[in-house]
Amino acid sequence: MTSPSPKRVAMFRVIWRTVNTLLIVSLLFLGYSVAWEYSVRRYLKGFSDAVVPSGATPEEKIDAILSWMRSGPPRTVAVDPANLANRNPEVTLNYRQLLGVCGTATNAFLNLSRSSGLTARRLLLLSPQHFANHVVAEVLIDGRWIIVDPTFRLILRDARGHTLTRQELRDPDVFNQATGHIPSYPSFYNYLLVGHVHVARLPIIGFGLRTALQRIYPTWDESAEWSLLLERESFFFFFASAFVFAFFFILRLLLAWYADHRLRVPRFHLRHHIARAGATFFSTPEIEE
Repeated sequence: MTSPSPKRVAMFRVIWRTVNTLLIVSLLFLGYSVAWEYSVRRYLKGFSDAVVPSGATPEEKIDAILSWMRSGPPRTVAVDPANLANRNPEVTLNYRQLLGVCGTATNAFLNLSRSSGLTARRLLLLSPQHFANHVVAEVLIDGRWIIVDPTFRLILRDARGHTLTRQELRDPDVFNQATGHIPSYPSFYNYLLVGHVHVARLPIIGFGLRTALQRIYPTWDESAEWSLLLERESFFFFFASAFVFAFFFILRLLLAWYADHRLRVPRFHLRHHIARAGATFFSTPEIEE
């Protein structure tokens, strides 16, 4: 086998060092994101423990969270709400303006719900043009995804007091029973067209992407936990940093294989050096007499 050209080897060494550097950087970011997500979860756990009574049923947990949102302690008022980090639970739970907007109110509800042991996700009520009219929450109770509207601080129920799913709320009579008593409840906040991901917000490709995904995989937005990824900044950062780390790790493995089997040039073998260092550290030194 002919030896690789010096130029080719030099180019490989530049790529190899660059990938190793980026792998180390991505590992540092992954460690930071793990610590960030852990601290957020600890904060939310303490917050939910203070709001939700221990031993409460799922519906009682929902009522406790909505009661806190409705008449809890005084919240901070931001001078400029537009500058608030509206995907950070520590912010959405503590500012009055954010608890009054459907997106961030649902964000706060979802984070407290999950921390109290409930399975919950967001639901977008879409216009015929696929713009989001309103955001509510779905909570899984006894095999049914019931609708909770954190903005109006209530669980939607029919005239007999039964909790409702989005499928049931597509019936105009049931929808009127659930919302007719709510002052100034817009009639276009209906459940005829819904989704879990606001694909239309994506630039250029957003408007046609939902239709394409529906044709390829009709249940794509039902089969993954999109709410946590899209609504919690720390979890998104963790997911992104884990993906980047995995990418550079796999790329390094491919480059190592290429160096060993194609270029046949010496490279730094991390596992070999760690094994040698471990053997040296744990071995019993020989004492010369």
